[in-house]
Amino acid sequence: MAKRSTKEKLARYASKRDFTKTSEPAPVETRKKRKALEYVIQKHDASRLHYDLRLEVDGVMKSWAVPKGPSLDPAIKRLAVEVEDHPMEYNRFEGTIPEGEYGGGTVMIWDKGTWRYTGDAEDPAAALKQGTLEFTLSGKRLKGGWVLVRTRKVGRSQQWLLIKRDDKYADADHDVTEQFMTSVVSRKSMPQIGRK
Repeated sequence: MAKRSTKEKLARYASKRDFTKTSEPAPVETRKKRKALEYVIQKHDASRLHYDLRLEVDGVMKSWAVPKGPSLDPAIKRLAVEVEDHPMEYNRFEGTIPEGEYGGGTVMIWDKGTWRYTGDAEDPAAALKQGTLEFTLSGKRLKGGWVLVRTRKVGRSQQWLLIKRDDKYADADHDVTEQFMTSVVSRKSMPQIGRK
């Protein structure tokens, strides 16, 4: 089976957005290949406040909406609903999506850094197909081992669980989403970003 182009992977993303109305980045086909894979978590105050986890896989950002955000407690399993792939340029997007547009609301870059695949499958794409993605984050706020485990498929929607591995970065005593309330890029709060 032939590999899909970046444009094909991002067709769903592009179809949901009017780039004459939103400042979100339009898909770009060409990207330089880097050694380190990017990741970002964006805090997104849309119809409901949630966190978007995005991991670079094969030139796009595989994305999950995590309603309650990440937890550093390995005993807590957080729902993560897979959403459409996003372009790499989205990693730098912080601002407000206009009301009435898809995902309308404020977006903050809550964490960013690099990630490394640590699973047994051939590569991250194969691991995602199998339904278990093990990885290590090296971010400004999140570090150490994590796993995404698919629990079920409902039509196009796939539900996963995001779980922190029990390592030196695990912490059952602190709610990391309450601890950090500003952007790792602009240092602004959600209300400050929304006032742009």
